[in-house]
Order: sequence, then C-alpha cells, then structure tokens
Amino acid sequence: MTERKQGLWAKIRYIAASDRISGLIMLGFALAGLLLANLPFTAHAFEELENFRIAIPYTNIDMGLGHWVQDGLLTVFFLTVGLELKQELATGSLSNPKAAAVPMLCAVGGMMAPPVLFLLVLFLFSGFGSDPLAIASGTSFTFGEMSHGWAVPTATDIAFSLAVLALFAKALPGSIRAFLMTLATVDDLLAIILIAVFFSSVNAWYWFVGIAVCAVVWYFLVRMRKVPWLAVAIVGILAWVMMFEAGVHPTLAGVLVGLLTPAHERFGEKTPRAERYADKLQPFSALLALPIFALFATGVHFESLTLALFISPVVVAVMVALVVGKPLGIMITAWLSTHVAGLKMAKGLRVRDMFPAACACGIGFTVSFLISSLAYQDAELSAEARFGVLVGSIVAAVISGILLSRQSKKFELAAAASSKHKHHTADEDAAGEVESVLEDGTVVVSQMIDTHPKVK
Repeated sequence: MTERKQGLWAKIRYIAASDRISGLIMLGFALAGLLLANLPFTAHAFEELENFRIAIPYTNIDMGLGHWVQDGLLTVFFLTVGLELKQELATGSLSNPKAAAVPMLCAVGGMMAPPVLFLLVLFLFSGFGSDPLAIASGTSFTFGEMSHGWAVPTATDIAFSLAVLALFAKALPGSIRAFLMTLATVDDLLAIILIAVFFSSVNAWYWFVGIAVCAVVWYFLVRMRKVPWLAVAIVGILAWVMMFEAGVHPTLAGVLVGLLTPAHERFGEKTPRAERYADKLQPFSALLALPIFALFATGVHFESLTLALFISPVVVAVMVALVVGKPLGIMITAWLSTHVAGLKMAKGLRVRDMFPAACACGIGFTVSFLISSLAYQDAELSAEARFGVLVGSIVAAVISGILLSRQSKKFELAAAASSKHKHHTADEDAAGEVESVLEDGTVVVSQMIDTHPKVK
C-alpha cells in the first residue's frame, strides 16, 4: 500500500511540475467557472456556494467561500512564490543582478506600458474623458471610476506563460526560457509590492507589531536543526490573521514568511530548505489552490454573453493592455537596455528573438484576477475586468503560441543545418588522414597537409 501511495504521489508531483499539464488544468477550471456561473441550471447553486459564509470566532474574519479561496487558499500560491523568490535571490537567476539586468528591467517596462494603454483606451471611449462610459449591462460610470482598474493588466502569470512555452516551443534555446523565467519572477515580486502599496487599507498599528513578531519567530523556527512544524503552522496562521486585521491583503503573509526561509544548505542538508519546501508545496499550489481560485475568479454571472460584453470599455481596455501593452513595454525596454544603456542579452540572443516570449507575458490570469477584485468595489466592473483578463489572456496565449511555434521550427532547422555542417567537416577531416601499420603492429594515423598555396 505504501508503494502505491508513493507511486500516486509521484504522479501528482509530475503533473504539478509540468507547466503544460498544470496550465491546461487551470484553464479548464477557469472556463468551468464561467460556465457554472452562467448556465441556467447551475448559476443559482454556484452563487449559493460562493456566498456560503465561514467565520473565525473572536475575530473580524467572516467571509463567503469565494473570498476564503481568494484570501485564504491563494496564500499557498503566494507562499510558494515567496520561497521561489528567496531561492532565486540567493542562488538563482536574480543572485547576479548584472547578468539578470535586462530581463529585470523588461519586467519593469512590461508593467509600466499596460496601465498607460488601459487608461488611453478608456480615455478614447469616454470622448477624451468628458462623457460617462456605459458597460455591457447598460450601467454608466465616469472615467475616474473605471480608471481604478489601471493595475489589472500589469501582472504576468508565470505558470501559464511557461505552459505556452512548453507546448509550442520545444526547440527553443534554454536562454529564452531563462529570460522569461527571470522576467516573470521579477514581475511577481513587483505585483506583490503593487498589491501591498495600492490595495491595502492600513488599520491599527499594533497589528503590524504582531506581524513583526510572527516574522521573527518564523525566522528562527525554520533555521532550527529539527523544524517544529506544528509551531511553524501556528505562526504562519497567526501572521495571516494579523495581515487581515491590519488591512494588508492576507495572501502577502505567504510571501513574507517565504522570503524569511533559508535558501542555503544547513546542517549537512543536500538541498536548501526554501527549494525543498517550494517543491513540496508545488502540487498543492498548482493542482489545488490555483484551479479552485480560477474557478471562483471567473465564476461571474452576466445577464447575457453578447457582443456588447466584448466591446465594453473595461473589457477592451484590459484586452488591449495585456495583448499589446505587455509585449510593447518589454520590447521597448529590451531595445533601450541593449542599444542605449549598453547592457547585454544572453549569448546568442537578439532583442527581436524575445518578441514571441514577450507576447506570452500578456497572459494575466492569477494575479490579474486578484487585482480585478481588489481594484473595483462595484461587482459589475470587477466582473467585466475579470472577463477581459480571461479573453485577453486567451488571445495572448494564441498569438504567442503561433509565434513561438514558428520560432521553434526556425531554431530546429538551424540546429539541424549546423549539425549537418559539423558532420560534413568531420568527414573532410577524416578524409585527410592516412592510417599505416608498423612492423611491430603499431597503428600510426598521419594527417595529410595541403601544401599547395591558396589562390586569392
């Protein structure tokens, strides 16, 4: 029985580690949420499930199941992100800022361009900011009210972007994947800072003292030779509660404790604790937290899925910002970094080689869904923003998939031609060799040298 359990767990870890499979699972749950919330015979039951309230005694925490998934279960994902960030900062691609300078700057550029395009599209829809904007349901909002969603298209979903890369770009050089990984990791870090700064309402100061105490206790607990896991779990939960009470988005508790976990080997361990814990949490993050979050994030009810929804100002603005703004910001920053600032790309890469991967960065999903619910207090605006993220991400995935597939074929042909050339050169070299056997049986290989002068 133990062997069967180990075999099952190995399969689960394999699926979770596969960008391709886990990405498709999350996409399936996202589409299922949209269907369940809008099909006549499931819409009411899904709404009841989402609004089923759960409270923690002796606290102010009383939320519906949908909010528990967003604020509670998603913490597992952010804890995994925090652990991976710590490992990258300590020993990974971010440990050498000079080598990672271009993708790091591209992450910044990729987050700056989408809000500009988002606001520009809304500005044009509103008749240069003067007229009220009507959404698909017919409700009107001012330009100022709609502009609160400027941060929605800023984030890249690393899981989905790597899934597209795995599906369509099997022959691409590892340097492109490394570039995308570094860019998406910094993008995650910036998105976390953005949520903490712009979407947190600070409450009483003493909660922050509690957060600091939890952070210090966690720091020492995870550095002990034998980690007391019960105490660690209690401290982590307390940190989450205090984040919630402090007015900071509670999922950031996961990032905080993740960044405080050691990322170097201790007590003769073969792998760093941050890396090991992230590997163990990955199945729960990829196959539990993210799919269920996607189910409820896209589970928004629309009176009718008509053309009016697809041309609604918020939906169009989010789509344009993701599909156009993300790659535009990344490519402009990459060009300026290499041609103006004098920084260098990875060996063998040119700026234009990054365009297909830059298009994959337009896949928003997880953090964009989260920001959609934080940026808009109005349920209709939040729903349309999430719909825009879903459609825009799918469009970005299709475009990047096509471009990556074509680019992959070019690299594959180039690699085949290079291999053929090397083989031909080796044959020529072999043709110039003369093998002879001496009287004692020794084999001597002599190289024939062309002594004829070359005619220029």
